[in-house]
Amino acid sequence: MVAQLRAQQFSDANGWTPEHPAYGGWGMGGTIRRPPDAGHVDLSMTRFVLEALRVSGVDSSDPAMTRARVFLERSQNHDGGFFFSPVTPALNKAGQSSEGFVSYGTTTADGVLALRASGVPDSDDRIARGIAWLDRNHQSDRVPGFDEGESPQASWSAGLRFYYAAAIARARPQQRVRLPEPADDGSFRNVNGRVKEDDPLIATTFAIQMITRAGK
Repeated sequence: MVAQLRAQQFSDANGWTPEHPAYGGWGMGGTIRRPPDAGHVDLSMTRFVLEALRVSGVDSSDPAMTRARVFLERSQNHDGGFFFSPVTPALNKAGQSSEGFVSYGTTTADGVLALRASGVPDSDDRIARGIAWLDRNHQSDRVPGFDEGESPQASWSAGLRFYYAAAIARARPQQRVRLPEPADDGSFRNVNGRVKEDDPLIATTFAIQMITRAGK
């Protein structure tokens, strides 16, 4: 499995150079992609691959980790927050800003976790700035970084609520998180179905991760 994950990275071996936005990241898997068609590449996928490699014993000095940090640095804004994909603009759910793409909570928590998995210590400025962004912007019952009201981006703030709860519980466990009350059978459900968190199997899994990892 480690070999398979290595092969899927957007790396020099597959024809990708550091100048390309996809370099160092991971996408959806399947057929190995080569330039110029990167397909779907995002920070969430990259985080989970890095965590898998880390628990499998891959060292922080490994070339896969070194390449991944190029992608992570490219996905971090000057304000310390992260956005979802430097490859496909439409995937960045909070929209664009003057410097590129707006930082938001799920991606910033993912960015901090991905940096840690790649071997970056919490004392490093990249993680420190990401944590500072989370501390400045955290909201206990929704994902920070999105416009409020009726904008197209606003519904993502509620739609990603459970994913954010699970991620922030690991990235910044001291932050308080509030989830809706569980149903009589103990399951959780998001009333917003934007990313299928209205499915109790999905929402309850994230809720359990948040409760256990936050030590609550």
